[in-house]
Amino acid sequence: MSGRREELASRLEDVHARMGRAAESAGRDVGDLELVVVTKYFPASDVDLLVDLGVAHIGENKDQEAGAKVAELSRRDDVTVHFIGQLQSNKAGHVTAYADVVQSVDRPKIVTALDRGAQRHGRRLDVLLQVALDDEGGRGGTSPEDVPALADLVAGAEALRLRGVMAVAPLGGDPRRAFARLREVADGIRAGHPEATWISAGMSGDLEDAVAEGATHLRVGTAILGSRPSLG
Repeated sequence: MSGRREELASRLEDVHARMGRAAESAGRDVGDLELVVVTKYFPASDVDLLVDLGVAHIGENKDQEAGAKVAELSRRDDVTVHFIGQLQSNKAGHVTAYADVVQSVDRPKIVTALDRGAQRHGRRLDVLLQVALDDEGGRGGTSPEDVPALADLVAGAEALRLRGVMAVAPLGGDPRRAFARLREVADGIRAGHPEATWISAGMSGDLEDAVAEGATHLRVGTAILGSRPSLG
């Protein structure tokens, strides 16, 4: 296990260095950036090592895997769990039992299901609206035009707290341009909801572009954990 710890520590240091350089280049304070380590397909033991190394936020994509993994964590109270995968309304209630943040809210039906589930579990859930940055919507999310109405719906929910927006850069597109569009959407939301200050954007391959366009939360998996383990 010590070998894995050393590997994670080295990779984590490299990513923090990239974040520092990106922040400096953008004239930003690196302390304003939150790293969300995407731990999907990796075991709870890796998450525990990451928490020991100072990681405060993890991201999960699959409900069935995430719920079981979070239950195994030895230091659950020391980490914020972000659900970042596409949600089905019939699974949303289960996600509210273990997630602290849901980054992938993209339609009214999900808002209703999350609010109901969070109330049932006696929890308050932070929410980000996933914005589609490509015309086909292949990476998920709602259209920029529909975001304001969805933001109002979340803000009016009893057990949800609107935090901001999230997006994935389109495949084959210019990530800097996409994240600039996301920043415009975020600015529009903040005009009506000043508390919605989070912009979740950027992954292992494009975090520098995301930082340059105002991202506050970076979702990094492969650059820290390595290639995903074989599922077979």
